Amino acid sequence: MSKQIILVTGASSGFGLMTARALAEAGHTVYASMRETEGRNAPRVAEVAAWSKDHGLDLRTVELDVQSDASAESGIAHVLRGAGRLDVIVHNAGHMVFGPAEAFTPDQFIQQYDVNVLGAQRVNRSALPHMRGQGKGLLVWVGSSSTRGGTPPFLAPYFAAKAAMDALAVSYSTELARWGIETTIMVPGAFTKGTNHFAHSGKPFDEARVAEYEAGPYAGVADQALKGLAGLEPADADPAEVAREIVRVVDAPFGKRPFRVHVDPSQDGAEIVNGVADRMRRDMYRNIGLDDLLHPRVNA
Repeated sequence: MSKQIILVTGASSGFGLMTARALAEAGHTVYASMRETEGRNAPRVAEVAAWSKDHGLDLRTVELDVQSDASAESGIAHVLRGAGRLDVIVHNAGHMVFGPAEAFTPDQFIQQYDVNVLGAQRVNRSALPHMRGQGKGLLVWVGSSSTRGGTPPFLAPYFAAKAAMDALAVSYSTELARWGIETTIMVPGAFTKGTNHFAHSGKPFDEARVAEYEAGPYAGVADQALKGLAGLEPADADPAEVAREIVRVVDAPFGKRPFRVHVDPSQDGAEIVNGVADRMRRDMYRNIGLDDLLHPRVNA
């Protein structure tokens, strides 16, 4: 296994931090990106530095706000100055909201797309010129089983944004293949414990409309949905398995990495639906004579 230079976005907590640590433990140089490294996340930066030193591993932090073009450019430039190259990007940055779709303002929907979709686009536009110049690389997109599996109520803005991110990842995969850049879409299920995903989820700004739902025919639905999701999750469901799967993908030989990996203890059906969709995609590329785009080119 060769040592990779890896950027993990949204790595101040949750899947991102777990993944950054797991990749460092696997022997890679990892940049854990986060916002406000000199402000709100300064304690996390110090913690990561101490952990890295104590374990003799190469886990670094970098200031990168995926909602800022300038910050994305600066963050990628920092990685390239420090490491000389960038081999892998783990698109993990994201945020969840919970509540009736109608009660979210349009600006809140924009915020969801900005973090979950446009954030990846900003990082790609900053990093891909370098990766294309290398003629080799890997993008790992941390999606969600909600894009094609069971979709419980009151998560519409998040589900819509994650579906858009998945569609973007699928399109990027074939547009980057001839540049030697590989794609894997990681599909976690609804891990309700072990991350701050649900605990820190955002709420609708229009509280009056939320109240109308809670006082009307949807009274109790929010609580039932959350309890139902938690009930579907096996007691031994471990969100760190997502990080371990990402390590396995990164460490796999170039050209042999899976297009999708599902980590869904609750088995909400995404693997079945994605299997059909991805097969139809492969068939279409073969039918139009572009099936070489389904695999990364090995560039000299």
